[in-house]
Amino acid sequence: MTPRPVLNRILLALAGLVLLGGGLLVLAAGLDVYRSNHLTPPTGWPLTLPGDVLLGSADRARWSSQGWWWWPAVIAALALVTLLALWWLLTQLHRHRPGTMPVGGTPPQAGIELRGQALGDAIAAEASTLPGVHRAHVRITGRAAHPRTRVDLILTPQGSPKAALQALCDGPLRTAGQSTGRPDMGTDARLRVAHHKARRTQ
Repeated sequence: MTPRPVLNRILLALAGLVLLGGGLLVLAAGLDVYRSNHLTPPTGWPLTLPGDVLLGSADRARWSSQGWWWWPAVIAALALVTLLALWWLLTQLHRHRPGTMPVGGTPPQAGIELRGQALGDAIAAEASTLPGVHRAHVRITGRAAHPRTRVDLILTPQGSPKAALQALCDGPLRTAGQSTGRPDMGTDARLRVAHHKARRTQ
């Protein structure tokens, strides 16, 4: 696992724990759990009874006395945090694709590079000629240092999935691995059968 997914999972776990803990504390106050069960609420936590509010009138007046700039600054800071969170979420949803990759064997020759889309098109063109394969679509995902191949094979009605997968590994994928100097490049393959119209007999 690369460091970035590890960091993302740690941040997600910490954020989830903070939100879960805050939600449980708010729920406990709303259900009057502390008073009904004779429990001691956390020290300094303002919400202990159903009628409590997070920011009372005295607190609002005290913070308002700091100056006219206080609440605009707070709103701007919260808006900035929200925008950063949305940006981070969008970066997680975006699938990274390598722009170019070095080619030329192991080790790769300096100055010789191949675009990820061109490599995917080359693999798809060769895979489409395999026996039992009707059409192929290939995408190269991941980063240049750790590319990954996603292959969609549409088989003919008479095609054998086992034979087509073996031919794919022995042919286009092996050639791509040798060309890029990455014989162990990860691959995700999805096989489907092409739809065909039933023949009508007289």
